[in-house]
Amino acid sequence: MEKVMIRVRMSSHDAHYGGNLVDGAKMLQLFGDVATELLIRNDGDEGLFKAYDMVEFMAPVYAGDFIEATGEIIKTGNTSRKMIFEARKVIVPRPDISESAADVLEEPVVVCRASGTCVVPKDSQRK
Repeated sequence: MEKVMIRVRMSSHDAHYGGNLVDGAKMLQLFGDVATELLIRNDGDEGLFKAYDMVEFMAPVYAGDFIEATGEIIKTGNTSRKMIFEARKVIVPRPDISESAADVLEEPVVVCRASGTCVVPKDSQRK
């Protein structure tokens, strides 16, 4: 099955807590965007996110971090699409060196994993 990936930089607007910590809900927003693309590619329709059955936050995310969010459909029903997601930190800012310094991580850090189900009504499926 096809995988989808998006990469975004967390901004100061994404930071919700002290120390420029990004709210974990931002990862779920990224997963929602990944799910939408998966459904469009699979069914020709954005569908609807029904539910997450597992969400695991594994490492903090800060403003300035670059996050790669991936997902794939692992099971297809008549209208349901079971999906798995993973978000990894791939670049981190280095303010200890300078205001604009950053490092590409040799090994990405998994910050969140999730699984859930989306639904595409039968009359909306085009593929």
